[in-house]
Amino acid sequence: MKQRFVGHFLIILLAVATVSLSSAGAQQDKSPALQPSAADSPASAAKGNDEKNSQSKKDDLKPVVQGSDRIVIGTGLVNVTVTVTDPYGRFVTGLGREHFDVFDDKVQQQISHFSDQDAPISLGVVYDVSGSMKERIGRAMRALRRFIETSHDDDDIFLIGFNTRAKLVQDFTTSADQVLSHLMFVAPNGSTALYDAAYLAVEKVQQGRHSKKALLIISDGQDNNSRYTYKELHNRVKEADVQIYAIGITDPASDSLSGFGRANLEEISRMTGGRAFFPNAYNEPELVEICTRIALELRHQYSLGFYPTNKTAESKWHKVQVKVNPPKGLGRLSLTYREGYQSFKK
Repeated sequence: MKQRFVGHFLIILLAVATVSLSSAGAQQDKSPALQPSAADSPASAAKGNDEKNSQSKKDDLKPVVQGSDRIVIGTGLVNVTVTVTDPYGRFVTGLGREHFDVFDDKVQQQISHFSDQDAPISLGVVYDVSGSMKERIGRAMRALRRFIETSHDDDDIFLIGFNTRAKLVQDFTTSADQVLSHLMFVAPNGSTALYDAAYLAVEKVQQGRHSKKALLIISDGQDNNSRYTYKELHNRVKEADVQIYAIGITDPASDSLSGFGRANLEEISRMTGGRAFFPNAYNEPELVEICTRIALELRHQYSLGFYPTNKTAESKWHKVQVKVNPPKGLGRLSLTYREGYQSFKK
């Protein structure tokens, strides 16, 4: 019995020693891969690391998005949200499917889906808390409160705050107090990562439970600390079915880059069918009025959907045009809608 025990013990020791030697050999085989080869210069290695770090930081900004908003030609319903106003800027309601014509690259399409209901939306608020907003944040917050109070009761709202970095401050909620509570005691400071914040918001809003999606950007429009470029943001916005509204809180007398910021906000808004507004930085009633108007506009829009007849297999940008043929007596009407959509290969 004793000899059998000793024999088993020796076998176990031999097995442990064999595993240890195999592990050490494996580590020795991997170790050379951690060292740069003689052909790699320190400069090229540093450059590679910088590129990896930069991409890693961009990836950190992207939330996990379930599903895809990319439209596949031949199978995807293209939705166009249209705002109709009369010569006095008042919203025109009561129009029907028969009053609209939709064109895809100048080819008329059949309107397969039509709605003018006051439907809830998934909405992202992109809020600037950088140092340049220091004297304006109180007025902006009160205007934002009015915006949320005027919105649909079932709207899903999330909040992204940004200064030196962009951060998801409040996930989707239907509670206005939850959104606004995060801004009560904010002390604006730091640089401005507007492009990062807008990019993050476009990604995040795709997770919303409502089919209609929009963003509201409140900022001076300047950017001096983003990892994403304006071109990257521009291209991402073109792919996404989301309306962007912007309120540029600038003071041309003191903001040296106000013109540049204004141009950025105008372009991003226009291409999505939204709009950009530029109230006086110190006129709170005007700011509140604009927020109220945006909230009401989102509730008084038409949704037109069509299946593209152009079934080319190539990815391309499609130009969309909408025309209205209103009943007599309404006068000349103005339409606001997104410029087009990006299709993708199947």
